[in-house]
Amino acid sequence: DVPRRGSNPYQTNLLRDGVRRYLQLPADQTVLILHAKVAQKSYGNEKRFFCPPPCVYLSGPGWKLKQEQIKARDLGEADFRVCGYMGLDSMGSSLMETQKLSFEEHCAKALYISDADKRKHFRLVLKLFFSNGQEIGTFHSKLIKVISKPSQKKQSLKNTDLCISSGSKVSLFNRLRSQTISTRYLSVEGGAFIASARQWAAFTLHLADEHCTRSEFPLREGYIRYGSVVQLICTATGITLPPLIIRKVTKQYAMLDVDEPISQLHKCAFQFQGSDRMYLCLSTEKVIQFQASPCPKEANRELLNDGSCWTIIGTETVEYTFSESLACVREPVSPVPLITALQLTGGGDVAMLEVQGEYFHAHLKVWFGDVEAETMYRSPKSLVCVVPDVSAFGSDWRWLRYPITVPLLLIRDDGLIYSSSFTFTYTPEQSFIPGQQVLSDIPQDSDKLLDSIHQEFTRTNFHLFMQS
Repeated sequence: DVPRRGSNPYQTNLLRDGVRRYLQLPADQTVLILHAKVAQKSYGNEKRFFCPPPCVYLSGPGWKLKQEQIKARDLGEADFRVCGYMGLDSMGSSLMETQKLSFEEHCAKALYISDADKRKHFRLVLKLFFSNGQEIGTFHSKLIKVISKPSQKKQSLKNTDLCISSGSKVSLFNRLRSQTISTRYLSVEGGAFIASARQWAAFTLHLADEHCTRSEFPLREGYIRYGSVVQLICTATGITLPPLIIRKVTKQYAMLDVDEPISQLHKCAFQFQGSDRMYLCLSTEKVIQFQASPCPKEANRELLNDGSCWTIIGTETVEYTFSESLACVREPVSPVPLITALQLTGGGDVAMLEVQGEYFHAHLKVWFGDVEAETMYRSPKSLVCVVPDVSAFGSDWRWLRYPITVPLLLIRDDGLIYSSSFTFTYTPEQSFIPGQQVLSDIPQDSDKLLDSIHQEFTRTNFHLFMQS
């Protein structure tokens, strides 16, 4: 077992060596929860199951290591399976109201919210444990908005709660004759788009410039309106469909002259840009193109078939990552802290870093790579730490002429490691390296760039940069 903090220098070095080993070969365990942003309420005895159903995926080499540890200790074949239950975060929630997860299907398909629950927002709660009874932890989804039914009135940009913005993630599903049993989701399998009855994919929905070719697809900001040219990009595989014009659907007609903002759970159709009335359509499992029929009496609408009418809904992803490689942890790993932003402050000899996020507590320390920082707990959303001097990373580093980037970690008192997507970069004085060169090292991943924070601070002839 790893020693608790506050121990002697030998034990502190032992911990630092363990962190170094972890950084060389991170044995992370990741829990990924995918879910819709809104949920439609069930009235009376009806059960409107959440659509798409919330999904849970476990990844990372740490799961196999942990299972091998338990197997070796308990000498049982069946004792290392991961079990999970998912339910709503209602105060009196019993195990009866939760749904057991099958990790073959990954989905909780029978969850709903009844009209007896008067909340406007709720979270999903996932409880994970090994089948020998050992608890892994409790994990929460992001907030989900409760709606009574899809909004029929024209959406106003003054109330953007239900609007869908460019760059956000969506799921698309098709329901033949409104039958729940026939629901199929736009998904990707083996490099091709399919209509799956089993799994759903999240797609990033981007607004595009109408006059561009497919190869030079400039992305735009803003809320998406009907009549816009959009591109759908699968978040898991990066595979994209050609540019599409999104159309409002009314009684199986594509409306060509509607330009109002799109709303959650609206019915819509996707016309291939530049095509002769060709629409994205499903035929059982296949995704095909369907040619709509013109309406001679009404030039502003085209007749679609069932398979080309899709329901659109915004989706969220929340990812929890931890590693037990330093310790045989007996306590649950939750609450798993999530870092969302960094704020650099301070002056003179001390640079302070505020770490902003969720689920923080007093038993966490911030680490810069393998160097522990003096950490103060402020609130569940804020930790403040002293930025270690660059000399802590080795005596020669003070004279280095190149940037040094270290990962930011949070480590619990018992040695449990929580990694993050954030890094911290020490860069030499600008006279040695032009600023442009420093910024060009930042990965041009648009999602990460949006989350990144660049704040400059001079201390002992160093400029400090942060990025996620």
